[in-house]
Amino acid sequence: MTNLVLMNARVIDPAAKRDENATLIIRDGILQPRGADDAGLPRLDATGLIAAPGFWDVHVHFRDPGNALAETRRSGAEAAAAGGFTHVVTMPNTSPAGDSPDWLREQIQDALPVKILPSACITRGRQGREVADLEALAAAGASAFTDDGAMVVDDDVMRAAMLRAKAAGKPVMDHAVVPAIAQSGVIRDCPAARRFNLPIFPAEAETEAVRRDIRLCRETGCATHIQHISCAGSVAALRAARAEGLPVTGEASPHHLALAAEEIPGDDGNYRMNPPLGTRADVRAIRDGVLDGTLTLFATDHAPHTAEAKSKGFLQAPFGVIGLETAVGVTWKAMVEEERMPLLDWVACWTVGPAKLLGQPAPALASGASADLVLIDPRTPWLVRPDTFRSRSRNTPFAGWTLRARPVLTVCQGRTVWGKLP
Repeated sequence: MTNLVLMNARVIDPAAKRDENATLIIRDGILQPRGADDAGLPRLDATGLIAAPGFWDVHVHFRDPGNALAETRRSGAEAAAAGGFTHVVTMPNTSPAGDSPDWLREQIQDALPVKILPSACITRGRQGREVADLEALAAAGASAFTDDGAMVVDDDVMRAAMLRAKAAGKPVMDHAVVPAIAQSGVIRDCPAARRFNLPIFPAEAETEAVRRDIRLCRETGCATHIQHISCAGSVAALRAARAEGLPVTGEASPHHLALAAEEIPGDDGNYRMNPPLGTRADVRAIRDGVLDGTLTLFATDHAPHTAEAKSKGFLQAPFGVIGLETAVGVTWKAMVEEERMPLLDWVACWTVGPAKLLGQPAPALASGASADLVLIDPRTPWLVRPDTFRSRSRNTPFAGWTLRARPVLTVCQGRTVWGKLP
């Protein structure tokens, strides 16, 4: 258990609307009230550093079971801890798919650096044809339901799933891409697409799916979450739905906030993700959606792949990029440095927003609670070097970037899981 006095930190705690310089005391892994006896505890001068509740990521792929070369639960959890995360929601598109209570129990049972809150499949085998046993999955610990990597195209199947998910008190998270519209597309229209004659992934593949999901949300009242939004049209549809009072949310991924299709440098599989990078106008719309509260949370869509798989060029490489160890720095650059997003709002997108989606209490630095926190250095520039990652994979488009904000200490459930204590 962690014993530590963090002196002079800038405490950013959105749940308590707290933004102040203060000292945090942790004794035996428990946050102590202000003014508590701190005699004999190690001390760390945190002047210039930011202390916040541990970050939550509701969209990660740990490839376990099925592809341990790319990632395991342990390597993924270690990457999460290094990235400042204490809670992650794993996706069920593993092999076999996560459609059984046994799969859920396997995800949860390991003693890992961070807490896994696994999601489970909407449909059996992620085939989109028959609703899985959502009630049994909820009872076994599913935090949400998703067929991530594939949209549940059949309206009747999705409607039935949403009604059952609502009854179970769980959100449905959808990979909103209509396959018949996306077809074999891999990239939005941009100079790289034309240069390398790559098949186009039209924005309508996403926007039509988002509109369908909003319609079913209206019909069922089920909490509905749109994963990895990439298009201006999707942001606009979500904004209107939320104004209507519908229980629909959406997430902004770091790569969709920081990169545009026009900036893809060449035939590089590390820039291929699903949905693909949007245009500069889409990036502007996504950032505006975060700033005005339309998009209430960030999520990495951490998607590991082996170097061999990603080295095959844009057309042949699998979809997906990793993001856990660059998420803090990339979203800080895009939203805090470039958009002047208030720190309370930025931290809330990594804490309050994700927890609210899952129906969990907002993470907070509350005295008497087990310490879950991240200490971030926002001042010291650091170079993104994939060879230093804790993840087993290196497929990032941010290699070589210089970023500023970086976690230097992560404490999860009272235990220091990243960084060094004095």
